[in-house]
Amino acid sequence: MARALCHRNARLLLVARRESRLQSLADDIREQNGEVFFVAGDITRPETRASVVDLIGREWGGLDALINNAGIGGPGAFQQAGPDRLRRMLEVNVVAPAELIREAFPWLEAGINPIVVNVGSVLGHVAVPWKSEYCASKFALRGFSDSLRAEFSGQGVDLLHVAPSTTKTEFFEKASQGGEQKKLTDWNSVSPENVAEQILRAMVKGRHEVVLTVSGKGFVTAHRLLPGITRWLIRRFLPQLH
Repeated sequence: MARALCHRNARLLLVARRESRLQSLADDIREQNGEVFFVAGDITRPETRASVVDLIGREWGGLDALINNAGIGGPGAFQQAGPDRLRRMLEVNVVAPAELIREAFPWLEAGINPIVVNVGSVLGHVAVPWKSEYCASKFALRGFSDSLRAEFSGQGVDLLHVAPSTTKTEFFEKASQGGEQKKLTDWNSVSPENVAEQILRAMVKGRHEVVLTVSGKGFVTAHRLLPGITRWLIRRFLPQLH
């Protein structure tokens, strides 16, 4: 996303936990004559969000786009996990983007055609077994996005909810707990560059919600039109993947 935005002459503020990775990306963007700042920190921590908002005000005095892309997962049986897994997933996937939107909102109002982009998941439309906490967090993010979109409509701030399918990133290396999950990821995934370009096109077109892949759209459509059959197929076949 950062590289694609740089190619469109966007001024960037990047936020992530690993400072060395941020520095490397920032150096690459500056070599392309891009303007970039970064804040290294955990977005669930108030002090990290405060640093982000302070930098926006100090350097720009307005914000045109806020892209909430941080997320974590963790497959496994719900009854075999502790409460920390659920709490951490909700903190990263729901609470952190919600609080960052709240804190950055004055600068969004001062932006040009401002938009919030919440990156969710196909699993925010259709729930599957062994990912209950993740599905709960992504369903919550989608509902939150729908509500805020209506709430912000009179304030000049747009909101796009994005539902990618499996993307070829480190996400599954961190979250996966078995070879079957990796096999599924290998054949059913798309590149992050593809996802980034689709998100940017949706932003430019003023879309409110997009499901990014053909398989994802088929999954969501099947669940809407044939919910009973889709749920039976999910119960019948997906447990075999774990």
